[in-house]
Formats: sequence, C-alpha cells, structure tokens
Amino acid sequence: MRAWIASSPVLLPPHLRRDPFTGDRPLRIGLNLVFLGERAGGIGLYATELPGALLAAEPDSELHVFVSRDAPASLREQPWAGSVRWVTLPVGLAGPPYHLAAQFAGLPALALARRLDVLHSPANTGPVITPGLASVVSLHDLIWLHRGSEWEPSASVQRRMGTLVRHCVRRADRVFADSHAAAEDFVTTLGVPRERIDVTPLGVRIPDGPPSVSEGELRARFQLGAARVLLCVAQKRPYKNLHSLVRALPRLGEDVVLMLPGSPTAYEAELRALAHELGVSARVRFPDWLSDEELEGIYALSSAFVLPSLIEGFGIPVLEAMARGVPVACANVSALPEVAGDAALLFDPASLDEVVGAVRLLLEDRELAQRLIARGHERVARFTWQRTGEASLAGRARWTLLARAARLECCVHAAHPDRPRSPRDSLGAASVAGAAGAVRRVLPAHPLQRVCPAGRAARGARALAARPAATGAGRRGRSGPAR
Repeated sequence: MRAWIASSPVLLPPHLRRDPFTGDRPLRIGLNLVFLGERAGGIGLYATELPGALLAAEPDSELHVFVSRDAPASLREQPWAGSVRWVTLPVGLAGPPYHLAAQFAGLPALALARRLDVLHSPANTGPVITPGLASVVSLHDLIWLHRGSEWEPSASVQRRMGTLVRHCVRRADRVFADSHAAAEDFVTTLGVPRERIDVTPLGVRIPDGPPSVSEGELRARFQLGAARVLLCVAQKRPYKNLHSLVRALPRLGEDVVLMLPGSPTAYEAELRALAHELGVSARVRFPDWLSDEELEGIYALSSAFVLPSLIEGFGIPVLEAMARGVPVACANVSALPEVAGDAALLFDPASLDEVVGAVRLLLEDRELAQRLIARGHERVARFTWQRTGEASLAGRARWTLLARAARLECCVHAAHPDRPRSPRDSLGAASVAGAAGAVRRVLPAHPLQRVCPAGRAARGARALAARPAATGAGRRGRSGPAR
C-alpha cells in the first residue's frame, strides 16, 4: 500500500496545483465506493445510483469514483460509467480490512493529488480528515446503535462501527441523512449540530418495461401455484420484525404465501422454526439473494407488499413496490410514514392484530388496493434519483463546500503572500475578501474555524490587496488544522 501511494502524483501545495475555487465552476467530486461489493443491499443501491444522480443534477460535474478491485462488474456497466474517472485501489474486501486503511489513509492524498473539491463517502463512514478539500459522509441510520446485537452479534464489530461513525460525524464538513426522521435521530442521539446535516431523500427507478423473467417461470421455481403472494424485501435481521408476518399467516387465507427473499442469516433459522411451530412452513418461501431481474418478476406477481420494520432510516423497498403497482402496508415508525405518505396503510409493528388487519385489507379490499396503487404512483414521482443529486449539490450543503474551499485558498495565500502566482492561480483580492465574508456568514460556529479563522482570511485578503508590501501576518506555514 505504501509503495502504491508513493507512486501516485507528487502532492504539491494547493497554491501551486489547484485551480482557484471561486464558485463559478462545477464541483470536482470524489466518491468513495471502495466499500462496494456484491450484495451490498440498500446502501449499495444508493452508491450505484449516486454518480448518475449527481451528473443528472449538474452534468458538468467532474466525478472521480474510487473502487476496490472487488467492485461489482455491473458498476462499470451503469449508464453513467463512461462519464466518470475511475480509480481502482489495489485492495480487496475479503480478509483483513485493508480497504479501511486504504480509505482513511490513501483517499485523502489521492483526492488532493487529483485536485478535488470534496470527497463524499456514501456508506456511513469514510475519510473525513481531508486537508485541502471538504468531506461529506452519508449516514443512513443508527440501527447499529439502537439495536446493536440484532444488527451484528459481534460486540467488537459494534464497537468499531460506533467509533468510526462518531469520528466521521464529528469531523465531516457535512452529514447527509436520508430522511428528516434519521436527521433528528442524529441530532438527539449523537449530538450532531442540526446545521451540519442535509436531508437528501433517496430515489427509486421506474421499471422500463415488463419483467424479463416470466411469472410462470417464477411460480414454478418457487412452487407458488396460484397462491396470492405477500412480499417483504428486507434483510433477515430481528429489527425487520419479519416474525410478525410469519405469525400473521395462520390468520390469513390458506392461499396466501409469504415470500422473504434475501441472504440467509441466523434470524432466518428462527423464522423457519417459528413457521414450523405454527404449521405454516409450506406457506413461507426463503429464496436466497435474487438478481434484479428475478426481483422485478417477484414484485410483478405479488398481491401485496408489507414492511413491518421496528426502525428504518428510509425504506426504499416501500417506494420500489409502489413504483411497480403493488399495494403497500408498512410500520408507522421512524422514517416510514415520511416516505410512504398517504400511499400506504400504516400499522403499529408491535401489534399483531394491526399487522393482520392491514394485510387483510390489502388482500381483500381490492378497491382500497387500487386507490393505494394510484397514490403510490403519485408518491414515487416525488422520489427520483435526480432529486437526490440536486439535494446533494444544492443550497447550504453546496455553499458550505464552496466556502470551505475558498477558505483553504485564503489560508494558502495568507501563508505565502510573496510567492509569485500566475493569473490562473490567483483568486484576486476581491474574491478572497468575498469568500472570507461568506465564511463568516455561513459558518460562524463551524469546527473548521480552526482551519483558518475568519480574521486570518480577512488578513489574507488585505495582504493580497497590498502586495508586494504584505507581511504574511498570522502565517502558519501550512493550510492545515491548528493543533
């Protein structure tokens, strides 16, 4: 790893390498997808869609995508793949977590060498000590904290996750949340300042046409016959509350089959034992991980979709079902009401009676089901990946990135007032003064004041205006954090 980083381009000081950042050009964004492997679930979907979302929102953005050698081959087949710059790190995802070292130690240097403005890590953790550029972390939920043993039995993994997340949210310039419910949880539980959080709701892709795998083929493969299929797409972990659906089966029609796709877990063994105990083993299917094509087909043949989770940071499967014309019922907790709106039946996930009642309504009241289907199509129109990209780039989040980049330029020029600069390299006194003012207005209490206090930025502006008589007051020698 050290040899590989040493072979990278020389990391010149920003005032010699970077184009001046005055806010009149698109961002140069690095996306940390080093974590991404096969079967990455909802976070993997977000990471796969994010580059296209950013380009749809701002086509001139310059995206640099960092991946491991174990990145899914399908990633380079995405529609946006030819519009980004790929960087493959020589680390894998199996065995010791060398990929974490590559992310936290290697990516900041690579990002600086590539003259990026911001490094975005979309999977809860990532490098946030990034001298010379801004950092963003997407934190999706706190399930790992609120229901730690259900999320991961290993106490050491739980502790490592807690340490990494707390470090990241404390040092990142911006924290992106998928929902307002998740954002409030970050504020109350982790103490993240609300002004450093931006809500960037996720999107859903509308199917282009009918499934490529036929209903007949899927019904034969999973021995469904003519059964009505009750679908739940969720990780097989206790906080997903899938046992409530198994317990509901004896109170539903004999022709109802519960479909629970996903990778096997210890919780699946508990669900199988419960189904056997209740005498409904023949009415539950536990398919392993399904391909996208197979999942599309399962959605198409399902009579209803139910998500009884006890906690969710967003709940993409709710929107996926709506987009495919499947009536939805979901729990009335955390982010799910925010996502579902009036297009789903809501129930208390702790009440088996309410779970059974909601499922019965979806299956038996076809008029209600059709109304929910119509509302679902309207609902998903509000959740597009392009809007995710726009939310990621827009408003205060984007301006904070611009302000910090401008502040770092101020630090460099204040520290080296007498160094010759070409016109291409110079911000100009007016631009520097404006950037300093923007920093004071937008980030009065931001931790990054330690990097370059507003007073020093202003002195840098005055020094630039007064060249060659500048004194370099307040010179630190590097555009790095004060220790």
